[in-house]
Amino acid sequence: MTRAVIYARFSTELQSEKSTEDQIALCRAYAARIGLDVIGSYEDKARSGASIFGRDGLMRLMDAARDRAFEVVIVEALDRLSRDMEDLAGIHKRLSFLGVEIHAVHDGTADAILVGLRGLVGQLQREDGAKKVRRGMAGVIREGRHAGGRAYGYCPVPGRRGELEIVEEEAEIVRRIFAAYAAGRPPREIAGELNRDRIAPPRGTRWNASTINGNARRGNGLIFNELYAGRIVWNKVRMVKNPDTGKRISRPNPRDQWQEIAAPHLRIVDEGTWKCAQALKAEKARLSTNVKRRPAHLLSGLLRCGCCGSGMSVHDRDKTGKTRIRCSAVRENGSCSNRRILYLTDVEEAVLKGMTEELKDTRLIETYVRAYNEERKRLAATAISRRTRIERRRDRLEAERQRAIDMLIKGVLREEEGRARLDELRGQVLEAERELSQVGETPQIIALHPATLDSYIATVDRLAAVLTEHAAAEDDRGSLVSTFRALVHGVTVHPKAPREGFQVEVKGKLAALIGGAAFPQAKYSGGRVVAEERLEPPRGGRCV
Repeated sequence: MTRAVIYARFSTELQSEKSTEDQIALCRAYAARIGLDVIGSYEDKARSGASIFGRDGLMRLMDAARDRAFEVVIVEALDRLSRDMEDLAGIHKRLSFLGVEIHAVHDGTADAILVGLRGLVGQLQREDGAKKVRRGMAGVIREGRHAGGRAYGYCPVPGRRGELEIVEEEAEIVRRIFAAYAAGRPPREIAGELNRDRIAPPRGTRWNASTINGNARRGNGLIFNELYAGRIVWNKVRMVKNPDTGKRISRPNPRDQWQEIAAPHLRIVDEGTWKCAQALKAEKARLSTNVKRRPAHLLSGLLRCGCCGSGMSVHDRDKTGKTRIRCSAVRENGSCSNRRILYLTDVEEAVLKGMTEELKDTRLIETYVRAYNEERKRLAATAISRRTRIERRRDRLEAERQRAIDMLIKGVLREEEGRARLDELRGQVLEAERELSQVGETPQIIALHPATLDSYIATVDRLAAVLTEHAAAEDDRGSLVSTFRALVHGVTVHPKAPREGFQVEVKGKLAALIGGAAFPQAKYSGGRVVAEERLEPPRGGRCV
């Protein structure tokens, strides 16, 4: 008897677990009626038919089909396989190539026409269902109920869907945040204070500035949540599915598509504080362009904290106008233990001196070229061995295919047997050709040309030549920035004990150092250079 498997699926957790059992029972009855031998079943529970991603049962079925484990797939209806036209057509195409038929209980054997029609109908039904859901949610908003998810400061009223009530403990935190923000305190400082007070955030384990700041275009974040001002707003974003990953992502809707209704019983923040916070937010948004135009420091975007790996940013300037930096995580949410505040000029001096001394040693380049070539040789040997093995298998299959043709011509094989064997061998030859195309070219070995070392030395000399110029410059603009950034990938600052200085670890772009693209992903790790901090007292008379 012809071997067959059954595939069953239902879409959401709201459906009964027995849904797949009912589908499988129906498919078994169909198989018995037309004389198919069911050897197994595959199922996906609570998985949408809008995408093939995340459907383990379907993936196992396709793997078994490639292993020639069966000849027929039985489903209750074609929309169990997919409710997307492209995906359903792709499944049908691949199974047909493997010699597997699709049988639907209510439609019989699926051909290209039936797959096209059912794929179109399934996708239209899915999209129509999504529109009806949105229409229902819009009706919920018109009735003054909440159609969104969990909102900090509120909880659902038991037994009354869409209705919220204020959680007073959380509401006090919301008022505290708005009062601090309206008073001019930055979100990072507010978040750090909440973390120090061990106040649970809306999500995750720690408060962040982004939790408070949000995004004006999307209308999210505490400061933009109009529910706190007694207004329910819906349809700020729409969800779309990425066809390449199957993941749903949100995209902001235009403001004129937002739906809003008054809900004074849900107000937490008074109107005066709300308007003050929104005015401050609007003012900061206007200033953002000017901030972006400020000239960057030499190490802007390159500094990392040695304790937590976060970036380091400007903290303030002392009485003499010197810039001081600290770990961004400390300012953002207080999660890093590195509380040290360092002078930016001290860090720059340590980095520049350390790089100049370290990079003068050309043996570094020779070491990296040697390691690179050893890895290239290993990869080349592996590639050659794999290519030879696949070519031998392809030649053997091609010879076997030619013998089958000769036996078919001489009448040794019956026509049906011969054609089946030739189709099988042709598929295996094509698979071998595909594997060969994936092996790629043999990696090339590079040589260290004298001109490469000359380019390297010239780059380091240019760096040394502008060090004096940098020391007297009023800002970091000039040739040093471009020269330095051509060499440096990142700088990690490791704090030592108080009054014992710090260490910097420089990672360079080796491809730039040797003047070419031979090492596009390589990184150079320089030695750690100790630099003593200047212990002049900052503002407030406290040493850092």
